[in-house]
Order: sequence, then C-alpha cells, then structure tokens
Amino acid sequence: MDASSLLLQAVRDVPDFPKPGIIFKDITPVLLDARLFGMATRAMAEPFGTVGITRVAAIESRGFMFGAPIALQLGAGLVPVRKPGKLPSARERVEYSLEYGTDALEMHSDAISRGDRVLIVDDVLATGGTAEAAARLVRTCGAAIAGFSFLIELGFLQGRSRLAPVRVEALLRY
Repeated sequence: MDASSLLLQAVRDVPDFPKPGIIFKDITPVLLDARLFGMATRAMAEPFGTVGITRVAAIESRGFMFGAPIALQLGAGLVPVRKPGKLPSARERVEYSLEYGTDALEMHSDAISRGDRVLIVDDVLATGGTAEAAARLVRTCGAAIAGFSFLIELGFLQGRSRLAPVRVEALLRY
C-alpha cells in the first residue's frame, strides 16, 4: 500500500467538532505512528527537494509539527509564522480577513531575506486565507515563495485557487 493510502486510513473523522455539522480531520493518529509521520513529512518535502528551498515557513501551530522535519530534510532553516504576541524580537505582521472578522500573523523581521526561496507548510489547506496571509508576510521581506506543502487539502473549499499561480502540493485530498 502506498503512503497516501496508509495516511488516508490513519486520519480519523471527528463529527461535530469544533461545532455541529463540521467533520474534523484528526491527524493525531499520523503523529502517534513514527513510521506514518516520517512517511508524511518525507512525502511533503519530496516535491520541493530540487528547487533550492532556503527557508521553510511553518504556520502555527500544527504546521510546526510538519515544518520542522521538512526543513531538516530540505537542509533549510525553519521560520515560525505565529499568531500575534508570541515572538520576542522585531517582527513583520500581516492582517487578513476571516469570514467572521480579522486575524494576523507575525514572523521575525530577520528570519527571511531577499533572495530566499521559501516553502510554506501547514497541516490543512481549507479556504487558503491563512496560507495566503503567510505568503504576503514572506513577500514583505523580498523572498520568493517556491511553493506550499500541506498534509490535507479540503478541495471543496477551493483554497488552492487563492494560492495560484504558486505550486501547491497536498498529500491527501478530501
């Protein structure tokens, strides 16, 4: 059985979480199984292994779990992209719209430089708003977005279209 099939079997559906009518895709079983977790991170890194990634920007919080091993596999630095108020040094900030208000992301101002090639990593691509905001944040530093890598894509929410024309890879698609 291939990695995608094994991972699909491991991800569990949790109905009515975080609210009624939502079927939450729980990745905890993947994280608990070292073999599956390794398969997932290797497969998420593989499409970007030859494009000269210098930084992996991992989106808080579940993106950190995948971003760190992917950065190691690609020989790149890890850049935490966080919610406001979590980073101790000078920061860049971008605000973005949600269906019910606004939110913001921050990263250290010196984490990414002009000329860096950045891979943005998160666990799930839904509407694409958070990933799009992370890309705007990276671009404020003059870096190029080499791609996006996700474990799961919720295709029915059309998030991929918000990230075009940049390359988007997702291991599992629902």
